[in-house]
Amino acid sequence: MKVYYECASCFLRQAREALDLATSDESLKMDVTTDITKVLCSKFHDNAVNNIIGTEIHRLIKNRTNNNDPYQNEREICNDIAMKYLPVITEAVKTEDNLESYIKASIIGNLLDFGALGVDVNTEALINKTMHNGLAVNHVDKLESALKNAKNVLYLADNVGEIIFDKILIKKLKDYDVNITVALKEKPILNDACVEDALKIGLDEFADLKSIGTDSIGIIYPETSEEFKEIFNNADMIIAKGLGNYEGLTELESDKPIFCLLNAKCNPVAKNIGVNMGDNVILML
Repeated sequence: MKVYYECASCFLRQAREALDLATSDESLKMDVTTDITKVLCSKFHDNAVNNIIGTEIHRLIKNRTNNNDPYQNEREICNDIAMKYLPVITEAVKTEDNLESYIKASIIGNLLDFGALGVDVNTEALINKTMHNGLAVNHVDKLESALKNAKNVLYLADNVGEIIFDKILIKKLKDYDVNITVALKEKPILNDACVEDALKIGLDEFADLKSIGTDSIGIIYPETSEEFKEIFNNADMIIAKGLGNYEGLTELESDKPIFCLLNAKCNPVAKNIGVNMGDNVILML
């Protein structure tokens, strides 16, 4: 997905929050912010790709502050919130017990995102407001049809905490007799989930866990490992969670079914899809 004008101020907001989390050194924050503005001045233009710029900025912050995981505390907060709502979500999917209900449960987890929403958002209030909403774009029938014709499914995970809700959906996907590989980040960026995070919640009971080979926001295909590229190319279909994966996958050409599950948490993504901000979406690209 190409940048919208609003993305520039969002990059700066994210950079400020990440720097405050990464270091208390005010002089260093000034120096890094100067470098970040240089990145934006040179690379922010009409045809720039959103998640590529975001990845460069967050890597710069991690490298310059020598803090490999500025969002470590926020990652724990995501897990705590997810565990609090897990019984409610589990009961909700049991009541309806169809694929769409499991997908909606997974999308609710996409609200656990301190990158798009900021570190000061009241995530619990947002979950309460959103959890009973329908799907503004609903390609569940297309997803179910693809599952019935697939053998190998690649599931691109997004955030820590969110993967607790993904686990509910992935267990349901096993009803379709498919092999599932869940791809996660090689190392932390924002509050994205890594392989070790998925192991902690037992996701390996239902899927093979693989690293994408890097710490990009979403998928930047040329940067991924050869192992991941092989998995990606051999998958019969792809299920992708979150804004970063949507931003990256819309820049790829692929002849396989790709389904994006997300909450349109920012105005540019909402406009790009053609929905309202805050809408839940399952979209076949």
